[in-house]
Amino acid sequence: MLSRLQELRREEETLLRVKAALHDQLRRLRTLGQMDNEAAINQTELHLSLQDDKEEEEEEEEESDS
Repeated sequence: MLSRLQELRREEETLLRVKAALHDQLRRLRTLGQMDNEAAINQTELHLSLQDDKEEEEEEEEESDS
């Protein structure tokens, strides 16, 4: 009976360590996901900025042609 209780305690400790490791891994993955989202936002902002610059140049060329 005592050995079964000790075995269950060891299993519980193992499960708690696994739980903690999975929790850490989840936190790291969420951080990476957040970084990916920020990178996508920055890329979109850059693209829109370049698009605006191009449109302004085209407008200036049209004004100078007329």
